[in-house]
Amino acid sequence: MADQDLDVRRISGGLLGRIEAIAPINSRGRLVRWAGLLPRIAAYEPQYQKLSDRELKKESLSLRYRARSGEPLARLLPEAYALVREAGRRTLGMRHFDVQLLGGIAMFYRSIVEMQTGEGKTLTATLPMYLYALAGKGCNLATVNDYLAKRDADWMGPIYRALGLSIGVIQTQQPQPERRKAYACDVTYGTAKEFGFDFLRDRLLLRRIQEGQGDLLGGMLADRRDDSTNEQPVQREPFFALVDEADSILIDEARTPLIISALPTEEQELEVECYKWAAEKVGEFIEDEDYEYDYDKKSAELTREGRKKARLLPKPPEMDTVGMFHIYQYVERAIKVEREFHHDRQYVVVDGEIVIVDEFTGRMSEGRKWRDGIHQAVEAKQGVEVTVATGQAARITVQDFFLRFQNLAGMTGTAASSAREMRKIYRCHVIAVPTNRPVIRQSMPPRVFGNERSKWNAIVEEVCQLHAQGRPILIGTRSIDKSEILARLLAERQVPHKVLNAHHVEIEAEIVAEAGQLGKVTVSTNMAGRGTDIKLGEGVKELGGLHVICTEMHDSARIDRQLIGRCGRQGDPGTFRQYIGLDDELLIAGLGPKKGHKLDDLGKDADGHFEGYERLFKKAQKKVEQKHFRDRKALMYFEKQRKKMQRQMGQDPYLDTPG
Repeated sequence: MADQDLDVRRISGGLLGRIEAIAPINSRGRLVRWAGLLPRIAAYEPQYQKLSDRELKKESLSLRYRARSGEPLARLLPEAYALVREAGRRTLGMRHFDVQLLGGIAMFYRSIVEMQTGEGKTLTATLPMYLYALAGKGCNLATVNDYLAKRDADWMGPIYRALGLSIGVIQTQQPQPERRKAYACDVTYGTAKEFGFDFLRDRLLLRRIQEGQGDLLGGMLADRRDDSTNEQPVQREPFFALVDEADSILIDEARTPLIISALPTEEQELEVECYKWAAEKVGEFIEDEDYEYDYDKKSAELTREGRKKARLLPKPPEMDTVGMFHIYQYVERAIKVEREFHHDRQYVVVDGEIVIVDEFTGRMSEGRKWRDGIHQAVEAKQGVEVTVATGQAARITVQDFFLRFQNLAGMTGTAASSAREMRKIYRCHVIAVPTNRPVIRQSMPPRVFGNERSKWNAIVEEVCQLHAQGRPILIGTRSIDKSEILARLLAERQVPHKVLNAHHVEIEAEIVAEAGQLGKVTVSTNMAGRGTDIKLGEGVKELGGLHVICTEMHDSARIDRQLIGRCGRQGDPGTFRQYIGLDDELLIAGLGPKKGHKLDDLGKDADGHFEGYERLFKKAQKKVEQKHFRDRKALMYFEKQRKKMQRQMGQDPYLDTPG
């Protein structure tokens, strides 16, 4: 204990000051205690620098032997982190800063670490990944998409290999033998979605093998069958998972069910006709006459007149066997989809298929489908092939999957507002780590306009002014269609620009790499808000750095902060401004339809700037955030009760889930 106190006294006063400044009182003590390990890590540095590459690897293998002999990983932490720091310096020319070591220590102790944009989360992740990998039980790092998983694995691979560890990557189209090989590595990078689906496939395979061994002939043939078809699970037992963009995966996507479908039945194929019919007839139903719309629940309910209309409208002969109650449901679902699900906002059409666009990341979520017939209704609306809503062979939510891990950690740029939820659900503390250099990002006064037209015109004017000065500008939009609208307006004013959205994913890295260069204008969805790092070009600092324009407020303040975090990285200068309009959907969602429509009417024909209205948007955003939190809590309780009941009945909660 005396040594620990001595180490705390040896921490630089600047770091302690920054911990005091940013850390909430409940986590300040932990950070100061963990910072006491920094001098001990630094003490190993001179001796490790003298070692040859071969000797450094030998030192790492010695640590691995100690870990597998039962020595606690916490005791090995100073040596392990010093080794990773030295390996990073040698292989990538990147030496971990003290704040990155601090973040790595926090992640080892089951924390969700909040690190500002540009502070090097990817490099920080190598610390806990290496330490847990020494145990030889496998470690998974979950990212938001295949591109980031491969990029980070390729980028950080030299560090792991220099220390004698193997690294694998899971990609969407990968065959099973390659997946098994990747999971057998010491460190495995991939997406939460792919990790979850592999777990379900393994579960189904084990049941099939078990059922085959239940009969005499199956038991006699079991070993032979496994050898010839190579049928064996790909994953190991869950040991340690590190979740990148933890707030997006563990909060925003927590209740997303990962489902492996069963084969369709004749009844389910009949549904296709019903979806198509409802999509064709939806335009004939009028609000407040044929149906009432609940803006809070985002659901429609047919009135007596609406039901009468549904009964009388002509239908194909295939629908003769469908009851009227079900027909009403198809119509109500079609109305909801017509109002709430828009092309180039919630989804895009790729090769005749509906692909969801994730609101939180701006990226395409291939393989994901909306539940409760919504996906089929969207397909019918767009006139593409309606995929039958099949039953479920296996199902797990993202939240349930990560709760299975013995050790869990995460990192993100925005998690503080979700600290309570992280602690309650995942038993993880949210720890804000200080920046390596003081943040000098400046907030410009927000601007509120009466309508979208006035708002876009004001944004284009600001872009033109700053572009004339040569400053790079990043403009964030909520959806693909809004990014395309803005791009057209900029083209009309002859402002050269690049567009980054789900239609341009293949050139994402190229666009982002140039976004901080002199005179560059980039229009983007939330894709530029996560997993990317914009570096300033020559002469840009002197002009004031990157300027970020937020064109709308999101349902969650965390998403806004992600975009704002693109400027002012690593002590660079930068500015941002929030633009909002009184016709924004957020006001209806947060303040209710009555007040929302009143504000919409107020600004409909007004061209001026509305002072003091920004507080209403903050209030609406907070209400929407609270509603989402309540929904997640209710769903979590339901899921817990369902699993408990199934276990009591001797069922597998992942395989015996009702569709």
